[in-house]
Amino acid sequence: MKKRLLAAAALAGSLSLVLTACGGGASSPKPTGQGVLAGICPATVVIQTDWYATPERAAAYQLVGPNGTVDAKKGAYVGPLGDTGVNVEVRLGGPFLGGQPVPAQMYQDTSITLGMVPTDEQVRAAAKTPLTGVFASLDINPQIIMWDPATYPQIKSWPDVAASGAPILYSEGKPYMDFLVANGYVKKEQLDASYDGTPSRFVAEKGRVMQQGYVSNEPYRWEHDVKGWQKPTASLLIAKSGYEAYPHAWSVRTGELDKLRPCLQKLVPMLQQAQIDYATNPEPTNQALLRISQTIPDGPPISAAGNTDSVKVQLAEKIIGNGPDDTLGNFDTARVDRAIAQIAPILKARSQPVPDGLKASDLVTNEFIDTAKGLKTQG
Repeated sequence: MKKRLLAAAALAGSLSLVLTACGGGASSPKPTGQGVLAGICPATVVIQTDWYATPERAAAYQLVGPNGTVDAKKGAYVGPLGDTGVNVEVRLGGPFLGGQPVPAQMYQDTSITLGMVPTDEQVRAAAKTPLTGVFASLDINPQIIMWDPATYPQIKSWPDVAASGAPILYSEGKPYMDFLVANGYVKKEQLDASYDGTPSRFVAEKGRVMQQGYVSNEPYRWEHDVKGWQKPTASLLIAKSGYEAYPHAWSVRTGELDKLRPCLQKLVPMLQQAQIDYATNPEPTNQALLRISQTIPDGPPISAAGNTDSVKVQLAEKIIGNGPDDTLGNFDTARVDRAIAQIAPILKARSQPVPDGLKASDLVTNEFIDTAKGLKTQG
């Protein structure tokens, strides 16, 4: 990979079209309608995320740039995509989805251009709301199981988790947990599906319970910000258990792939570059994430120091990273096939329909990826 990365960029107005795809806020000029995406892509490219505005989803916000407009009522961050002639609207997930998964929301609201969907959710949706992933912003799933190393110093690997017998707090319905149980890494009697997304139970139990989290979020926050804890935790990545799902496939409705093809040919390389630019110079977008969190209430706690640490962790763990070669954002189709083989039996056991013979080409495509775009060094 011989790709020069963009050096630090200061202000949105000084950023170039394709390399940074920055936007502006309410006082910024609107797209002129004369740009490389005008008349090819929708006038507003709507990106539906799966959660609040966090560093793991920052590539979407990088497209808008640091000066976008926050719409607190709608749960959106909006601005022009540089001088491409179109706007970008990034929609927050979580409660703004009304309890629906992203695929269902995309079929209900066809103004959504792209949605962030993990591989296991793509498999679950394939029968009724099929989606095709065109860009993988993250290569490794940041999901972890975390615990107190003072309470459970013996845990060093996945088999140790089962041997500990510790209760594990998690959100019900996660296929990865079924995978961990099926492979003997977690015992059924350890499962506690009452995780509410807060540290309250972990703190109240004084570390006697384990819980799910993101390696790029909870460990830092628990150590630095969570009152009543503020000490290190230990963790294992779900990905290290062999569970191969991609965490964020930026996906379109499969039936609209042909219609969107001219747009995606130009847009997807910009998505790749946005993630590269964020990894290279994250602070402008991190400040935007902080502003969004301060404007839209009830989301997870966001801090400047936490955002900075999150990017460092994502790069160190290769969560933000090149795919099977020197390209960022492409899918390893053999990995997707293996993920389907892991996920399909779990869903079928829950009486959820999965199309027979489902394969990687049904879920993802690398057609629009610019193979020259990748992180310069990968440690």
